[in-house]
Amino acid sequence: METLDLARWQFAITTVYHFFFVPVTISLVAITAGLQTAWYRTGKEKYLRLTKFYGKLFLINIAMGVVTGIVQEFQFGMNWSDYSRFVGDVFGAPLALEGLLAFFLESTFIGLWIFGWDRLPKLVHLACIWVVVLGTQLSAYFILAANSWMQNPVGFRFNADRGRAELTDLWAVLTNKVVLVTYPHTIFAAFMVGGAFVAGVALWHLVRRPGVDRDVFRTALRIGAVIVIAAGAGVAITGDQQGKVMTEVQPMKMAAAEALYETEKPASFSVFTVGTPDGSREIYSLKVPYLLSFLATGHFDGEVQGINSLQDAYEQLYGPGSYNPNIPLTYWTFRLMIGVGMTSAALALLVLWLTRRGRAPDRRLVWLAAPLPLLPLAANTFGWIFTETGRQPWLVFGLLPTASGVSPGTTSAEVITSLAGFTLLYGVLAVVELKLMFRTIRSGLAGTDPESGPDDEPDDTTDRKPLSFAY
Repeated sequence: METLDLARWQFAITTVYHFFFVPVTISLVAITAGLQTAWYRTGKEKYLRLTKFYGKLFLINIAMGVVTGIVQEFQFGMNWSDYSRFVGDVFGAPLALEGLLAFFLESTFIGLWIFGWDRLPKLVHLACIWVVVLGTQLSAYFILAANSWMQNPVGFRFNADRGRAELTDLWAVLTNKVVLVTYPHTIFAAFMVGGAFVAGVALWHLVRRPGVDRDVFRTALRIGAVIVIAAGAGVAITGDQQGKVMTEVQPMKMAAAEALYETEKPASFSVFTVGTPDGSREIYSLKVPYLLSFLATGHFDGEVQGINSLQDAYEQLYGPGSYNPNIPLTYWTFRLMIGVGMTSAALALLVLWLTRRGRAPDRRLVWLAAPLPLLPLAANTFGWIFTETGRQPWLVFGLLPTASGVSPGTTSAEVITSLAGFTLLYGVLAVVELKLMFRTIRSGLAGTDPESGPDDEPDDTTDRKPLSFAY
C-alpha cells in the first residue's frame, strides 16, 4: 500500500477508536450533573448514589478519551504535515479556544468536583460539575467548527505565495452554516449513547441482581430510556436540517449517499439497494418516492443532482480527475447510521413500556443490556465515517485534495511502524478501560454489598467519599 493509503487508514482507525469515548463523555457528564441536581433539589438518597456511581464511570471514560485524543495531534505532524501547514492558520484559533478555554474548564472543575465532596458548599460543588458540562460543550463546538471548515471553508483567504489558507474572519468560522447544524446533531447523537449507557447498566443490574437496589436502578433505567427517545427525536430533526445544508455545500456527498448517478426531479430514497460490485449500476432497489427530494431540498418535487453531472461540473471547475467518493461505503454507512439509530430508539421505547406502572424488567431481557448502549455508539460511528469519506477526494472541500495533504518525507515503513505501535497501545488501553468499567459496574452502588444486597443501614459517609479512587 502507498503512504497515502496507510496514513488514511491510520487516521481513520485512531479517530474511530477515540470517538468511542467522546459521546459517552459529552453525555454522561451532563446526566451525572442532572442526577446531582435532582439530589440537591429533592434530597433523595437514590439520586446521590446514582450520581456517585455514574460519576465514576464518567471519570474512567474521560481519562481514556484524553489519552487517545492526544494521538490525533501527533498524526498531524507525522503523517499530514502539508495538511497542517495549509489549515494551521485557520485551525489555530478554534483549537486554541478549545485547549485554553474548554479543556482548562473541564480539567480544573473536574478536580474541584472530585475532591470537593464535603469540602465545598453543596451548591458550589453542584456548580462545579455544571461548569464541566459547559466545558465539554464548548470543546465539542470548537472542534466541530474546525471540522466544519473542512466541509465548507469560510472566513479565509488563500495565500498563493505560502500555499496555505489564512484566517480573515474568526466569527465566520464559528458561525459556519455547517457547524450550526452539525453541533446540535452531534450532541443529540451523543445523548443517545449516554442515555443508552445509563439504561443498559441499570438493566443489567435489574435482571442479574433483581433484589439489589431495585427502585434506584429502575429510576436510572427509565431516565436513560427517556433520554434516548428525546435525543433520538433531536437527531432526526437536526439530521433533516443537516441534509439540506449538505446538499447546498457538498451536493456530491448527498448524491453519493443515495448512489444517485443521474439527476432526478423528483428523487426517490432507496431503503435497500443491490448493485454491481463497483456501485455504478443498480440491480434491485426498494424505494420511497419523493423522499430524497424532501431530505435534500425540503420540497417533495425538488431536483437532486446526480454523480455524473456533478463529476462533469467539478472537472470543469477543478480540472481532470475523479471527484467521486467511495459510493458503496457512503451509501451503506448512511443507511446504517439511520437504521441502527432508529433501532436503539425503538429498544428504549420497549424498555419504557416494559417498566411502566412500577414494573421491573423480566430476566429474559438481559440480552438487551449490551446492545442498548452499543447500537447508538455504532450509529455515531457510521455517521462520522459517512461524513468524512463522503467528502473525499478532498481534505478541505474544493481547496486541498487528500493526496496533497500527506507528509512528503514520510515512508510507508514509518507509517506501518507507528500504526503497529498505536494498535498495540490501544489494545492495552482497551483492556484497561473495559476492566475498570466492568469492575465498577459490577460493584454496584455505594452502600451495597454485591453479594448480599443493600446494607440495612447504608453508610452515609461511604456515599460522600471523594471519587479519586476512580482514576
